[in-house]
Amino acid sequence: MPQNRNHWPLTLAQPFALMGHTHVTATTSDEGAAVPVTIRDVARASGVHISTVSRTFSAPHLVNPETRVRVLACAEDLGYRPNRAARALITGRTHNIGLIIADIANPFFPPLIKAAESQARHRDYHVFVADTNEDPTAEEELVHALAKQVDGVLLCSPRMSNSLIEQLSREVPLVVVNRQVTGLPCVLMDVGQGARSAIEHLVGLGHRSIALLGGPRSSWTNREMRRAAGAAARAGGAELTVLGPNAPTEVGGSAIAEQVRRSGVSAVLAYNDLMAIGLIEGLDALGVRVPQEVSVVGVDDITLSRLTRPKLTTVATPTGAAGRTAVDMLLQQDIESPRGARGSGAGTALGVRRTTAQVMLQTDLVIRDSTGPGPYARPARPPAAPHGPDPHCPAGPGIPTAATGDAVAS
Repeated sequence: MPQNRNHWPLTLAQPFALMGHTHVTATTSDEGAAVPVTIRDVARASGVHISTVSRTFSAPHLVNPETRVRVLACAEDLGYRPNRAARALITGRTHNIGLIIADIANPFFPPLIKAAESQARHRDYHVFVADTNEDPTAEEELVHALAKQVDGVLLCSPRMSNSLIEQLSREVPLVVVNRQVTGLPCVLMDVGQGARSAIEHLVGLGHRSIALLGGPRSSWTNREMRRAAGAAARAGGAELTVLGPNAPTEVGGSAIAEQVRRSGVSAVLAYNDLMAIGLIEGLDALGVRVPQEVSVVGVDDITLSRLTRPKLTTVATPTGAAGRTAVDMLLQQDIESPRGARGSGAGTALGVRRTTAQVMLQTDLVIRDSTGPGPYARPARPPAAPHGPDPHCPAGPGIPTAATGDAVAS
């Protein structure tokens, strides 16, 4: 039966429930009935007081490392496990993390979610995932709803204003992923560098008229890409046309194909891979060939980018590393903070030790088949005369015997 987590039912048969531990059956009585393993059993086996066992599970940083290892080993041998719900009453911590994402249907997010959950489990935490469908109102409501149920929240690609995010951070510890908010811990992916690399790649192929397909107006990634792509285009003597904002979906990319065709550009950098894939489909329906007539670059390097025809040139973003880093940054505010009573929200209890660190993760341009020579491409140089067979390369120097994968531009 569901229970209010602030009113856990206790009986006299549960004398140690408030210690934050549970009874796990490991033996049987003479009559064959189950005999629970208790905190007393662990204390007796490890030669310490009951309170030391309790602290080992609820506040391990207060226990001597050697003692902690001995207690945990005895608990493992006896099959004893802590009760998270009861332990939360003592510590003020739930050992839960909220993960709020903009669109669970976007393939950008699953690797991030998977990495965050794996890292959280490694730190003895669970993750609650919530989807907002790109709705800033839903984001705010979810943060309020989760504030008293989790120890902190990861906000991934939020659409709320910076001022509202800052306000919510006073209610619950936050780490913002893929969005820069001054004064708050953020995990960023260098999409600016990625956009520069993409434009430089297109200019190097001979493209001088390039379109940038923008994403949501409130997106930090959108602003960074526009700034960096514009600077790179000017430096390369190319003209950049910004088309958008657009829905960051396959449908959004397909819907703008006609506008791309009419614009007369020879290359396109899309806000993300989904838009790029949708654009390729839309251009194909209009009889425009990729990359022969229009080159297309995406962002994110989702799995689908390697399955399209042509395979998509894209900017790879380290979503897995972002998920792991975000969990670690959040727990720096959480489990390392002094314990406090949970009042109006987890932020009150666990926000004693805050960090404003901002981590920028590198992106890489992955060159595949959706980009090709533009109208101003330089004539190819004639191949150099061979200098004899290469004993390490049966096909000769510089000539691959088979496709070796995707080229990555550094």
